[in-house]
Amino acid sequence: MTPPRHQAPRTGSVAAARPAGPRPAAAHVPRSTALRLVAGIWAKIEDRDQRSGNSSYYLILGSALALTAVGLLMVLSSSAVEAIAEEGSSYALFLKQGMFGIVGITGMFVLSRLPVRYIKMLAWPAIGLAVLLLVAIFTPLGYEVNNNRSWLRLGGFTAQPSEAAKFALCLWMPLILARKGALLRRLHHALIPVLPIAALIVGLVVLQHDLGTALLLMLIVVATLFFAGVPKRLFVIAGVIAAVGAGALALSSGNRMCRITGWLGGSQCVGINDQADAGLGALASGGWWGLGLGQSRQKWFYIPEAHNDFIFSIIGEELGLVGTIVVLCLFGILAIAILRVIMRHTDPFVRITSGAILTWILGQAFVNIAMVTGLLPVIGVPLPFISNGGSSLVVVLCGIGVVLSFARTRPTPRRFGVTGSASARLPLLTPAGTTGRGRG
Repeated sequence: MTPPRHQAPRTGSVAAARPAGPRPAAAHVPRSTALRLVAGIWAKIEDRDQRSGNSSYYLILGSALALTAVGLLMVLSSSAVEAIAEEGSSYALFLKQGMFGIVGITGMFVLSRLPVRYIKMLAWPAIGLAVLLLVAIFTPLGYEVNNNRSWLRLGGFTAQPSEAAKFALCLWMPLILARKGALLRRLHHALIPVLPIAALIVGLVVLQHDLGTALLLMLIVVATLFFAGVPKRLFVIAGVIAAVGAGALALSSGNRMCRITGWLGGSQCVGINDQADAGLGALASGGWWGLGLGQSRQKWFYIPEAHNDFIFSIIGEELGLVGTIVVLCLFGILAIAILRVIMRHTDPFVRITSGAILTWILGQAFVNIAMVTGLLPVIGVPLPFISNGGSSLVVVLCGIGVVLSFARTRPTPRRFGVTGSASARLPLLTPAGTTGRGRG
């Protein structure tokens, strides 16, 4: 009988990669309980193995609809007194906001069904339309509200073009940066043509005396460049320029300086910070469980336009600390779900756009809540999904529709390694020009 021939292990197999002899013991890396807990929570958020299926789509959709429902309910509660005094019906502002909510949800579902290539085609028309609408502010179509000339009157409807500019930047900048790819390592490619167009839009908003929206637009620009992976030295330069610009804009307005000095506790301006003080009083009087839905006292003209920028204080007064925590949790769920979309995709356009929209919505929510709770001075920034404002609600829901489209198109995992069983994933902050090969 012929003895069996010894077969060498095939190249690339697990047996070839495994050394002969006993396997050495793995080095023990001591890790604290806190670090293990943080790592476990991050693993659940990242969902590397995609065991949760397509849950990100439903988390984004559910949290967005829940926040919209909370917003409509609170607009009805907080605007009833003012609406019955000015419109003759306590349901006037609620019905108008509900109509815009239907339009926004319709736009969200339409955008969620579009493939990524069609969303890319919307970028250039969106940025062009945004610039035209911002320029139209300075024509007879524009009008001024509370010393800010940032509104357009079209027939019987009013709109704020700066809200559309946020959405347009979140589509157009990622398209340009994703196409440049590895060229973004060169500073002039990272800045041209993105920075001149963004500066034009921010400049038009500054001319409308809307400092809060201008700061949010700058935040979106910086976050988009960050997610695209431009050289880090650019952010140091941009930070210095933004700080100098914001300081100059604050010093150029006596009203802004009164708000800032009042926030710091040394203002001598009478009546400037009454709205902020009333908002803090509403939060304090709500306690743990609140006074009950519709039972706010501060909405009786103690907080001017309580259904707009200071609606979070009415939530705290009527629904208490528990109600505010529920709103914060809904924003947190939305953030985690969008982060999963960013981590799962390898398309630079998808990753940069999702990061820009995440920064836009969560950054605006943070600024509004920090303003109401006294962590920041008062600037006119609405709370996404919740504050009264048709153009803001429609545009934010359309932004969610874009992310839902990305969540629906799950990429095929790339396989690397000798066994072919592990799917490689790009890290969260990979420059747009890299492919991530060799990462597992």
